[in-house]
Amino acid sequence: MKKLFILAVGLLCTAWQGAAAREIKVLQLNIWQEGTSVPNGYESMIDEIAYADADFVMLSEVRNYNDTRLCDRMVESLKAKGKTYYSFKSKDSGLLSKYPISDSVTIFPEKDDHGSMYKLIATLPEGQKASVYTAHLDYTNCAYYRVRGYDGSTWAELPEPDTDLESILADNVASQRDDAIRLFIADAAKDAAAGNLIFLAGDFNEPSHLDWTEATRDSADHRGLVVPWTVTTLLEEAGYADSYRVKYPDPVTHPGYTYPADCPGAKMSQLLWAPEADERERIDFIFYRPDKRLKLKDITIFGPKGSVQRGKRMVETSQDPFLLPSTDNWPTDHKGVLATFRVK
Repeated sequence: MKKLFILAVGLLCTAWQGAAAREIKVLQLNIWQEGTSVPNGYESMIDEIAYADADFVMLSEVRNYNDTRLCDRMVESLKAKGKTYYSFKSKDSGLLSKYPISDSVTIFPEKDDHGSMYKLIATLPEGQKASVYTAHLDYTNCAYYRVRGYDGSTWAELPEPDTDLESILADNVASQRDDAIRLFIADAAKDAAAGNLIFLAGDFNEPSHLDWTEATRDSADHRGLVVPWTVTTLLEEAGYADSYRVKYPDPVTHPGYTYPADCPGAKMSQLLWAPEADERERIDFIFYRPDKRLKLKDITIFGPKGSVQRGKRMVETSQDPFLLPSTDNWPTDHKGVLATFRVK
């Protein structure tokens, strides 16, 4: 009888694991002006997205150049590589989904280059609905540059670095990044109440408070500061989890820098905003709402190990995991972030 019971439990566990075996991959990637900043950048962008093979792809710097719809072009280009995706019209931010889209919503419209946010709703094969948000947040009042000695809107060199926390945070909230995130929190609360899984990814153009800590105050030109950066603090207070810091909580061993990436096809002058500073930051994120049906399995930096530091190309020596590019022509000045979740 005992053996039969153990066998039955084993079969039930196997069945549960089978039901829980669905994995979904989420990719955040700033595509640097649609890949136009380097030779053959669009083609390389398509190659890398096909290589990553994510279920949901969140894009930043969608421009729709020459009166075209970039996401439509990408869907067709990926189809030629055997990858089926769905999308919809957007600008500045973009979304690709392997699952048919039942609805798409503009959360924060692109206006005067102050960022954007869009949402799609898709139904997974087992019936769960996912609300997937893409954000490219306002790049002005980029206050972390003030700490490095540069104006965060003009990038002119300051007389001296700004190390006054009150001044830095005041400049930071003068952007529209926090406005967009507050709209996300309000919208996503309704979708979560309806039972949807929630994902948010984007280029936030703002660091994380989980990276500017006591442990890192003397690294990467933080100049001794511990900064409660607004956007990530708002998300944490609303109950959202930063995928990279869930998996790798130590910002010393795993800084996770996503910008600026060493893009081999670009001139150094294209990659610099603060040429005398160490401007490396983790500004590309994948957040999710914790849910008993959802478990983070893995997350990695997607892109080259090379970065730019004080005006020179260098190779990272951290413990960060990397999925290296499939080609030698990395098409963007950002590194992507690729997360794998288990859904049951």
